[in-house]
Order: sequence, then structure tokens, then C-alpha cells
Amino acid sequence: MKKQRKAKRSRQAPPHEKTELELVSEQAKQAAKAHQAQLQSLYTEMGECSDPGQLEADLQRRVTEELASLHCASLNLKNAQSRTGEMEDELAARLHDVKGDLIRKWYRLNPPSNTSIDVAEQQQKHFAQGVNIYKILLILIIGSFAGVMVELLWCLITNGYLESRSGLVYGPFNMLYGVGAAVLSLTLYRFRNRGRWLSFLGGFVVGSVVEYLCSWGQEALLGSRSWDYSGMPFNINGRICLLYSIFWGILGVLWIKDLYPRMSKWILKIPNHAGKIVTWVLTVFMAVNCLVSAVAVWRWAERVSGVPAENGFEELLDARFPDERMERIYANMSFD
Repeated sequence: MKKQRKAKRSRQAPPHEKTELELVSEQAKQAAKAHQAQLQSLYTEMGECSDPGQLEADLQRRVTEELASLHCASLNLKNAQSRTGEMEDELAARLHDVKGDLIRKWYRLNPPSNTSIDVAEQQQKHFAQGVNIYKILLILIIGSFAGVMVELLWCLITNGYLESRSGLVYGPFNMLYGVGAAVLSLTLYRFRNRGRWLSFLGGFVVGSVVEYLCSWGQEALLGSRSWDYSGMPFNINGRICLLYSIFWGILGVLWIKDLYPRMSKWILKIPNHAGKIVTWVLTVFMAVNCLVSAVAVWRWAERVSGVPAENGFEELLDARFPDERMERIYANMSFD
């Protein structure tokens, strides 16, 4: 009992000057109690009613009006409770992140807080502020590169050798990672200053949807698959599975709380004028890269099916992207 009383006292907020919001909430609580007492007279009238016709007169009208009033008040209070709960969660999350940011200045370990990133972007009027088109394009490109580097390192650690994890014919880029990073940024940005559980749920759902759509799109357009989870438990058509969806959830937290603010910090160092030019040049390169890669994979699939080149363009593709080169780039790709 003593331990329970101590725990209860520890959860109580320390004395403080009450804000207007807190005072209004207390008034709402007292108003609800007072109104509940007022309803007793109405309950009494309803209990004493013995004639059905009496309910159709003044009493029913007053009850109907009271029900409408209580419904409206309930919706308003629920909305206020939801908003105050969100504010409490956001303020606690911001405090945690800012504390980590301050520690980072001494130990260089923790990421910058999203709060400090927001302020710096606003003060600089940066070209890649928030999640505008420039920020998303840069995240798409950087994510496509970083994802391949991480997977190469993981392959080296687990298998002892390096194997291509690229998704494009020019350079170490894989659009799955870039698209995943961009979509995570767009969907989780509103939760960047909220609790980690929201980032986990968002990453779990968004990452799974992106992975499924990318697998389906590749198979529908190119007739090939780069991954298959059919042997994993709780999979859906071999395109996604529970284990990797959980990994996506963890990645959602890691992304919006750690990797995104670090990346935004680097992007902040790019000058506005030069940054816009570089972003569009890289975007055009990636667009051409995606187009050439799609055509090269299509022609590779045709060759696997025994279809010979029918024109000069297909002969050029066969010469520039022979089977040996494609197998080296797409080491895990298979055709139905």
C-alpha cells in the first residue's frame, strides 16, 4: 500500500501556475457535474410519467433538446481531449529530442532535433524547407544511394562478399529505397515531433504498402521479381511479410527521428541558388536512368524468353546491356 501511495504521488504534477486551458478544463468538469444534478428533475418527471401522450408533449421536446445539447457538448469535449492529448505528446517528444540535441553538441552522437531543424529552415528561408518538392527530390536521390550502400555492407557482414543491390543500370542506386524514404518523409512528417509509437505504426503501414506496390508493379510491367517472401510466415502473395513489415516500422522511427533530421541538417548547408540547380540536374539524371534501366530489363526478359532482336534499337540494347552485365547488376532478379 505504501508503494502504491508513493507511486501515485510521483505521478501527480508538481505545483505550477495554472494556464487558461487548465482553468477552462476545470470549469468544464464542474459544469458537467452541475448539469448532471440538474438532470435529476427531468429524470423524476420521466419516472412519474404514466400517460404515453404526456411524452409526446412538452416533456419529450425538452428531452430531445437536452439530448442534442449533450451530444454537441460531448463532441466538443472529445475534440478538446484529443487536441490536448496530442499537445501533451508533442511537447514531451520535443523536450526529449531537444535534450538529445543538446547532448549531441558535446558527444556528437545524437541526431539534431526536428524542432531545431524547423527553426533553422524558417530562419534561413531555405530552398528545401519542410517537405517541399526540392526536399523530397533530394531525399529520393540520397535514399536510393544510401539504401544500396547499407545493403552492400549488410551483405558483406552476413555473407562475407559484396553483391550488387542496385536497381538502376547507372550507379549504385535503388529506387525502392528512395521511394520508401520519400514516402516515409511525406507521411511521417506531421508526426516528426510526436511520440515514437506513431512513427512505428506509420512506418509499418506505409513501408508495407510501398514494398507491395513496387513488387506488383515490377512484375506487372517487367515480368520479374527482385524478392519473394513466400517462405516467410504471415506473407501476402510473397510480396510482403510480417517480419519485414515490423522492420519497416522500426525504420519509420529511425528515419523520422534520426536519419531525416541528420539529412535535413546536411541539406541546410546547400546554398539556395546552387541547391535548386543541383537538385534538378540530379533529378533529370535519375529520370533518364530509370527509363534506360526499365528498357534494359525489358529487353533482358525478352532474351531470356528467347525473343531475338527485331530492330537496330534492340540490337543496341543487347550490345550495351548483355546478360552478363545485367546479371551482375541485378544479382537477385528472377523471371517467371
